[in-house]
Amino acid sequence: MHSPSRKDFVSVTFTEQRSNYNNGKQWRRQSCWRKWKQLSRLQRSLILFTLVLLMICGVGSYPTVTKYLRGKALQMFNIVQQKKPPYKRGPPILNRLQKKANASDTLVEKDKAPDGKKEGEGEGVISWRGAVIDADQTTEDTKDGENKDVPTNQEPTLLTEASQLEAVRDAFRHAWKGYKDFAWGHDELRPISKSYGEWFGLGLTLIDALDTMWILGLKAEFEEAKAWVATELSFNKNVDVNLFESTIRILGGLLSTYHLTRDTLFLDKAKDIGSRLMPAFNTPSKIPYSDVNIGKGTAHPPRWTSDSTVAEVTSIQLEFRELSHLTQDPQYQAAVGEVMTQVHKLEGKLDGLVPMFINTNSGQFTHQGIYTLGARADSYYEYLLKQWIQGGKKETQFLEDYLQAVEGVKKNLLQKSSPNGLTFVGELSHGQFSPKMDHLVCFLPGTLALGAHNGLPADHMDLAKQLMESCYQMYAQMETGLSPEIVHFNMHQGSIRDVDVKLADRHNLLRPETVESLFYLYRFTQDRKYRDWGWEILQNFNKYTKVSSGGYTSINNVRDPDYPSPRDKMESFFLGETLKYLFLLFSNDTSLVSLDEYVFNTEAHPLPIWPAAATATAE
Repeated sequence: MHSPSRKDFVSVTFTEQRSNYNNGKQWRRQSCWRKWKQLSRLQRSLILFTLVLLMICGVGSYPTVTKYLRGKALQMFNIVQQKKPPYKRGPPILNRLQKKANASDTLVEKDKAPDGKKEGEGEGVISWRGAVIDADQTTEDTKDGENKDVPTNQEPTLLTEASQLEAVRDAFRHAWKGYKDFAWGHDELRPISKSYGEWFGLGLTLIDALDTMWILGLKAEFEEAKAWVATELSFNKNVDVNLFESTIRILGGLLSTYHLTRDTLFLDKAKDIGSRLMPAFNTPSKIPYSDVNIGKGTAHPPRWTSDSTVAEVTSIQLEFRELSHLTQDPQYQAAVGEVMTQVHKLEGKLDGLVPMFINTNSGQFTHQGIYTLGARADSYYEYLLKQWIQGGKKETQFLEDYLQAVEGVKKNLLQKSSPNGLTFVGELSHGQFSPKMDHLVCFLPGTLALGAHNGLPADHMDLAKQLMESCYQMYAQMETGLSPEIVHFNMHQGSIRDVDVKLADRHNLLRPETVESLFYLYRFTQDRKYRDWGWEILQNFNKYTKVSSGGYTSINNVRDPDYPSPRDKMESFFLGETLKYLFLLFSNDTSLVSLDEYVFNTEAHPLPIWPAAATATAE
């Protein structure tokens, strides 16, 4: 009986094996639940807390992990796309959006990327949040062996003068290609959308770049631009233009190009635009209106105010004075001279510092109590010194006002930052100091150095060197190596970094002021570091603002090297000023636009210093 019984048992066990397995799982669940119930309340709470904490950590680390995986995937994609491994780290070159956008200011959408490649693009081009990057020039994921990847020609101290000059020429050619392909004859290039922007409809970029091409020796490009001026440029247009901008860019550019080339085409055009701007001075106070219709011969203030900015009405003098000097027509110099005479006499200054606004009806300062060397006041101080130099150092009123203003800066606006003690120029508002400094203020080191070169006190050069360091740090302390439009210096003890930047101030417009001052400091001191700093800045312009099919773009965020957010606009002053000053900085030829023979206007257009006889005649 035992054997059959065992056999039946075995048979039952075999046929019910799955049932026994399920029962085992159920038993284990019951056992686990029994053990859980046997735990104390404290033990159960600790276990639950640990599980919740692990879950939160997992969720928090998810974006980092996925970003890392995407980066690795992108790296693998680059390797597959390239025909051969990259031999160097190059700058990412921004490309244009696939579709042409309209002429509005917002032409780049962060959240939209182009689908696929555009026709004619080379291999290894990948989308980059509204623009594209050439994959063979990316800089991501190169930590291992990073030093090996940097070519020797990117080390400033090893570069030759010729290679640096050629790098500037290459940058200009690249910018000019974009302008020629997509914005020829228009005011500004929108390089990402392959379009253009119009301000006055007078070819601002082309005119602003004329003397730059001549100085850089780009004769072919110059000749095609000259042909456009001869055949297409007309000022007989029913259009409102800004007096200040038209004077420094168009009148200044034409006068400078005439002096460099001696081609009367440019002088004739300068006479035409100069005479058309004169209605701006027909005001009750002789302080000019801001806007002129060059076709109708009428002028008016902005719609919202009867004020003009002090910088605008006092930074047109070099150009109109030179026009009188060339034409022997005194009306131009008389008009701008009257402005300087009135500003010289006005009350409302603080130790030589001027407010930002002046009324065209009353001729008095308005919005008093705010003093800055930034926007709306900056070039007033620059032109005090430069008019004195232009006139052969005979007009002492300009010198006296300039020297008083420098002392006013030292007394009221100069402070040092924490932790590194950088000297900076802040602002004063109704007695309250603000550590805000515009990038525009970085004209000041160069201006101070120019004054010291012309015999002004030696401590002006000392201050110039200190401020030059601060302006360089506005670049060096940013993640992209490019300066924001505005910074705030820290003054509190215990600060971690000297420079803070507000979200609204993080854009870079390809401005020239820092490289302008680097040019002056290097020209006068021959200190190699100024040239090296300029080279770093040029490299970073190439790295973060260069658009692969032509042109450079201003960017929205200098604090984000992964996505600096291109603005799709190349200002005319990038060709007119920034690249010109970089070229002169890298040149060892001090006779190339000698600072003993020329004075630069505020748009970097060199105008001749008058000989003593000419000064006496002008007076």
